[in-house]
Amino acid sequence: MTTPEPLRIESAAALATLIDHTLLKPEATPADVNVLIAEALELGVFSVCVSPSLLPVEIPAGSGLRVATVCGFPSGTHAASIKAGEAALSVQNGADEVDMVIDLGEVKAGRFDRVEQGIRAVRDAVPAPALVKVIIESAALTDAEIVAACHAAESAGADFVKTSTGFHPAGGATVHAVQLMADTVGGRLGVKASGGIRSLAQALEMVSAGATRLGLSSSASILTEWDTPSVRTESGPIGY
Repeated sequence: MTTPEPLRIESAAALATLIDHTLLKPEATPADVNVLIAEALELGVFSVCVSPSLLPVEIPAGSGLRVATVCGFPSGTHAASIKAGEAALSVQNGADEVDMVIDLGEVKAGRFDRVEQGIRAVRDAVPAPALVKVIIESAALTDAEIVAACHAAESAGADFVKTSTGFHPAGGATVHAVQLMADTVGGRLGVKASGGIRSLAQALEMVSAGATRLGLSSSASILTEWDTPSVRTESGPIGY
């Protein structure tokens, strides 16, 4: 098992290129999404991530800003065919990436064949170049379950594994989970850390642990912290 060296992040602009600037509050409006997109363009982030009901969105031509969405969110207990249909509709409505939630009950029951089937249904519904990220809700799983869920995601053809929805009472991303996920997928899949990351120090720790994408709703405040040298000193430079 080979884990790639963590990414080197030497500027706020470099960190921004890893960020899915996220707005998944149930009460979000189209006006809120417009604000999100304006912020994303100013910050230079990789993408915006919004609920499927808010698609399509208007992205300025040539900006390079990508659009991500979610499916089976946040519980993951939807039928695989429903998740697949939701994902396909989202891509028709302009989504470049779909973050799907697995069924945690299937994981807890050890039915990883069904977990894989559920992921594959979404993968088949949104073929490349659309990306599929698999939310495993790592805080609710044991280490063995995290590893098995990552293997199921890889076997089903996913592009990323992702820690959390940010809505589960068990919590969000942890350094331990990100490192375990990165070790398991060995660079063959991306690793997205999401859920509860609200400071630059936390974001840098996740990248040091192996995250290649960050789901953040506090992107602006986190990137602004880059101008505070003590924050970077405490967390250490990335990739050294």
